[in-house]
Amino acid sequence: MTSCGTFQKLRPLSLLTHLSNSYDSAHLKVFSNSVSWSIYLEQGKITYASHSIEPFDRLDCHLRRLAHRIPSLSSENRTKLRLMFEKESEGEQLNINPDYQAICWLIEHRYLSAEQAKILIEGLVKEVIESFLLVTEGSYELCSFSETTSGFCHLSLSSLIKYAQKQLQAWQNLLPEINSPYQCPYLDSARREQQLAPELQQKLTAILKGFSFRHLAILLNQDELRLAQSLYPYIKAGNISLQPPHSPFDRLPNFANSSSEEQIKSYPLALKISNSKSIVASSLESSATQLPKIPPRTPQSVNVVSEPINNLPEAPTNKKTYKIVCVDDSPAMLKELSYFLDDESFAVSTISDPIKALMQIVRVKPDLILLDVKMAGIDGYELCRLLRNHSFFKATPIIMVTGNTGIIDRVKARMIGASGYLTKPFSQSDLLKIVFRHLS
Repeated sequence: MTSCGTFQKLRPLSLLTHLSNSYDSAHLKVFSNSVSWSIYLEQGKITYASHSIEPFDRLDCHLRRLAHRIPSLSSENRTKLRLMFEKESEGEQLNINPDYQAICWLIEHRYLSAEQAKILIEGLVKEVIESFLLVTEGSYELCSFSETTSGFCHLSLSSLIKYAQKQLQAWQNLLPEINSPYQCPYLDSARREQQLAPELQQKLTAILKGFSFRHLAILLNQDELRLAQSLYPYIKAGNISLQPPHSPFDRLPNFANSSSEEQIKSYPLALKISNSKSIVASSLESSATQLPKIPPRTPQSVNVVSEPINNLPEAPTNKKTYKIVCVDDSPAMLKELSYFLDDESFAVSTISDPIKALMQIVRVKPDLILLDVKMAGIDGYELCRLLRNHSFFKATPIIMVTGNTGIIDRVKARMIGASGYLTKPFSQSDLLKIVFRHLS
């Protein structure tokens, strides 16, 4: 079974409902704005869903939530998983999603039970379907079903849509200030319309680290929607500013699309689609004229607490100070790394002479090491290899920092035991994200 088509106006609800009613099994691929969605259905149920924007970042976020209850999902094991399965070529089309392969590996090696895997997959699918419902135009392929995605869970389409509908409507109530979970809130004194009380300013400073709502919620172990709602009054007042989503998350559809809002609220209509065996673009677009009129949004519909300061999440209570060593023969780069890591959570040591770096690192015994690749005397790859041969640093996260973006460089980094790869130029958010990923 293979079918394909192109839509100027795509109706995801109608398409999903049609497939669940018409096919025993199907693998739907949808392409829009250089993003691809893969949705697997079996016996009218969804067994897995993924999209091409940072699938392993998404998987790691959900694994981190589970890690609070499952000790085996440690930072070290999550990093190992990512290194084993993450594909180098962005947008590479595969028959089997590598993130799903990683989940299978976790089950096979007993890091996850089948029941825990079901919870993980359901969370991943909900997030992917939520973004898929916002797609308004693109193309699709309908392929034969891959048996590799069956077995762990079969999720009800109606339950998934009802959940996504509720979430998206709640997010849209925060428009126009908030239009994506990947926007990054930060305190900007130049744009404050009023002074914040010292207690509140201290609390917000401890929370806002340059992460998106979605990533910040993971670090705080909070629900991302409730986090956005608790920060909303300060965003609306101008105390908190928002940066747009960083690449590649900026390619995902956002909540501000009016036609997307119509699709979200038209779910009951989508359920009535006929049980036809063909997929015809005109039949999926024709229901647009039958949509009920959407009432205008009112300010009262925003679900914001009356005393938001009491509703703000607390910063992590773990007072451990992580020791980080930065090795680079450029004083300017070391100064920038120190500035970006200027936080009470970190004790930063900088080393400008790579020849003497090994002995200095042994003395410090850091929790994480940042190594520049191109240095005079000894390059970062060789220094990484020497560190991995030392008994103290077998499992210490080592992040290579470089301007090289090629696959060969990344493969070489993995071969000598590097834990991750940070490409120049990078933002403070990029640096903190990879540091927290390997330390928490």
